[in-house]
Amino acid sequence: MIYLIISGCIIIIYLFFIFPTQWLKVEKLNNPIGINKRILQISDLHFDRLRVSARRIREEIKMTNPHYIFLTGDFTYRERYLSRAAQYFKVIADCGVPVYAVLGNHDYELPNLKKLLDLFEVYGIKILLNESVLLEDFQLVGIDDYGTGHSNIKQAFRFVDDSKPIIIITHDPNVVLKIERPYHYLMAGHLHGKQLNVPFFFAIKPKGPLSAKGIYKGLHTDQRGTFYISKGIGQAGVNARFMVRSEITIHDL
Repeated sequence: MIYLIISGCIIIIYLFFIFPTQWLKVEKLNNPIGINKRILQISDLHFDRLRVSARRIREEIKMTNPHYIFLTGDFTYRERYLSRAAQYFKVIADCGVPVYAVLGNHDYELPNLKKLLDLFEVYGIKILLNESVLLEDFQLVGIDDYGTGHSNIKQAFRFVDDSKPIIIITHDPNVVLKIERPYHYLMAGHLHGKQLNVPFFFAIKPKGPLSAKGIYKGLHTDQRGTFYISKGIGQAGVNARFMVRSEITIHDL
């Protein structure tokens, strides 16, 4: 009898806490801003906690056929996982889609951040550190991580004008409260959709003013523009999720 109880507990723990980290959800958003582009957002890869395979990501990229891939921060804080990061970066880069990225708070805990930056360069992933790039139909602005004090919004917008729609990628969505100029769309991550969807989670583990207001996932609009907070594909801290599945996001803009 005791073995049945133990077995039952193990199954329940797996189904409620582990399985959601492997059961990838593809969120699809249709929010036209006039550029007719499909963007695949992958946020919070956390290679030290990731349970979704590189093969699965490659399959989703091929199925969704995006024009761009945006990686919105938090890759790893441990150097020993950079080899795993390289495997995933290669899979993503080999899909032949332009890839842009920003850094997250965990990345700034790396003893040698340059090793991660070098990986981006090896695989042709353009990292945006408070800078913008003019693309065919829009201007892409990358704002560095807000929570660790690396954001410089003024510098990021230095060469941005009103000639084309403005899309922003960043890690910590709390930066939207500091942006003073209009934008068309912003993609962020960091909050993991709460990761453990239990009451008072953000009271126990504060994650900034947005989460305190109950804004920690999904699509939102304020006076400056529309922003989306991804639930992320990997986990931070405890390698589990509760009532929140791992996510990648398709944005039809």
